Amino acid sequence: MACSVSAPTLLNLKHSHSPLLQPKKSKTRFSIPYINCSHPPSKFLFFSSSIAQFRHPVSKNLNFLSGGTAISKVRASAGGEAKSLGSDATYQEAFSWPSVIIPFLFPALGGLLFGYDIGATSGATLSLLSPELSGTAWFNLSAVQLGLVVSGSLYGALLGSLLVYPIADFLGRRRELILAALLYAFGGLVTASAPGLGVLLIGRLVYGLGIGLAMHGAPLYIAETCPSQIRGTLISLKELFIVLGILLGYFVGSFQIDVVGGWRYMYGFSAPVALIMGLGMWSLPPSPRWLLLRAVQGKGSLQELKERAFSAFSRLRDRPVGDKVSERQIEDTLVSLKSAYTDEESEGSIWEIFQGPSLKAFIIGGGLVLFQQVLFCDN
Repeated sequence: MACSVSAPTLLNLKHSHSPLLQPKKSKTRFSIPYINCSHPPSKFLFFSSSIAQFRHPVSKNLNFLSGGTAISKVRASAGGEAKSLGSDATYQEAFSWPSVIIPFLFPALGGLLFGYDIGATSGATLSLLSPELSGTAWFNLSAVQLGLVVSGSLYGALLGSLLVYPIADFLGRRRELILAALLYAFGGLVTASAPGLGVLLIGRLVYGLGIGLAMHGAPLYIAETCPSQIRGTLISLKELFIVLGILLGYFVGSFQIDVVGGWRYMYGFSAPVALIMGLGMWSLPPSPRWLLLRAVQGKGSLQELKERAFSAFSRLRDRPVGDKVSERQIEDTLVSLKSAYTDEESEGSIWEIFQGPSLKAFIIGGGLVLFQQVLFCDN
């Protein structure tokens, strides 16, 4: 029986009567040309490699493309048989983008307000130091005083990051972000209406406290409420919101730089944005994972917290109450948290991060953050 093969890149068949085809060594992912004969020379093609030998039917599990090439993805098992990669595909949660955007947008405003403070301060300092445009009698600030104005929010962010650590699990992600929005709004208003340098610095410090809480709560809320397959994308977009906030700060500053007392408007602009963030977070449900964590930690009734988590998850995914998919995901998350919490209780002290392999990871991670700031490329 004679057969011909077009474009023999892997198989080169010439007038062969043998039922076995012996091609060159094949990789795990392979491509064979379309066989132009009415009766294939054999039911199976045998492929040999340095790792394993396996056989694959020509007539099954091969998708013939329009170009006349059959493509198959296979993986050799320990026993020498080939399995389709599609059979081991991870579970992909079905979701709608409208149900994802809102739970992402309002926490991301916390990052926007952080970036806005960076951009607005660059213009506000110019306005504040101008004898004609500051609108104050205390415009003649020293280098130290000006440095405190610029870095006041960063001191507040440092303090907020330290304070939120012991109370984060008590507050929850949603209430933490609502509190951050209140601090943003109050700090912005105090700074904008400051009658003197002392009040201005207090406003900057309060605003910084909001930064510390928002930068902790926002990525947690987004990560715990969004579908797993787009989690990394949304966390990265939150970082993008920080950069957009810097741009917005420059944009507002460019319009207010020639206005008497323009620095007040620059700082005050953050208050309505913070109000929108707070109202948005108020309308959102708490993180289902946080509710389940409270149940695992014994901080409430397991059944009650589980029902609240199921209700919150259904709202976040815009699914009807009693949805079986949501119920299964809640059950899986609860089992995962129980296992993780049991392992956490058996672990040692925090000082173990300064020993062995943990020390290396700590130095790499800490060094990355340090040089990111020192080289002025944070975001």
